[in-house]
Amino acid sequence: MRRSSVLGRWFTAGSRVELIPQGRMSGPMPWVIAIMVAMTAIALAAGLALGNAVSAAKAEIDGGVTVQIIEPRADVREAQAARAVEAIKTMPGVAGLRQVPQAELDALIEPWLGTGIAAATGSAIPVPALIDVRLNGPASAAQLAAIAKRVTPVAPSARIDAQSNWLRPVFDAMVSLQVLAMVIVALLAGALAAAVLLAARSALGANRDTIEIVHLLGGTDAQVARVFQRSIGYDAAGGGAVGLALAMVVILTLGRRFEGLGAGLVDSGALVWSDWLILAVVPVLATLLAMLTARLTVLHALRKML
Repeated sequence: MRRSSVLGRWFTAGSRVELIPQGRMSGPMPWVIAIMVAMTAIALAAGLALGNAVSAAKAEIDGGVTVQIIEPRADVREAQAARAVEAIKTMPGVAGLRQVPQAELDALIEPWLGTGIAAATGSAIPVPALIDVRLNGPASAAQLAAIAKRVTPVAPSARIDAQSNWLRPVFDAMVSLQVLAMVIVALLAGALAAAVLLAARSALGANRDTIEIVHLLGGTDAQVARVFQRSIGYDAAGGGAVGLALAMVVILTLGRRFEGLGAGLVDSGALVWSDWLILAVVPVLATLLAMLTARLTVLHALRKML
């Protein structure tokens, strides 16, 4: 009994070097894990940023309704717009409304039509009058119908649209990209587990004779598995730290690049503090996954050896 206890302590404390003699961060496994963690963090950051952009944009425009007065005659257009504003103003559920000034409309179309043409839009190119309506909640079909019922008698050329309808294809595409990012994260986790599995099997094959001797001396499968688990854990922790550092450099660099675009969806897609915490957990989860995979792989292989 005393011999078995001494053997167990010797095996746990010292045989890690005998079974896996390579130094930390000297083999390919830590660098493979670093690459996997970096790619996972980048894909996860992209998914989180897309989710933030979609949520922020939906919260901003879900209650938005645009009323267009599509009338070529300027005087009739302005009269109908004024009557439409008065009709909508008294409706329940309306948080606010604003008729977009003509100067603001000209500024919107100026990049496409040019300065001279934009200034002459009143006579050359009729631009619909726009009324921006903000509702207390999301714009439903019933609310749009109620606004149309109130506006159409006083402004026959009015066209009413929910702002969220304009960007629905964009939102759908962004959600699809977010799902794709999550699928990539899952695939990378599977690839990490597969790489650890292959590394553990290779190490077991290379040290088969040593393991058999350890078994003859009284070592248990759990002790052998603990050796490989600890070694893979060290490699995964070091590789995960390096991978996270690389991912942070890439994420921050891309973030500065996208800041220069000045686009609303891009600005609202910035990562928040909770997202950074999730990214910081990636190497921890990768290390735990690697250790668990190594332990289960070794235990399964040892049962077949005996």
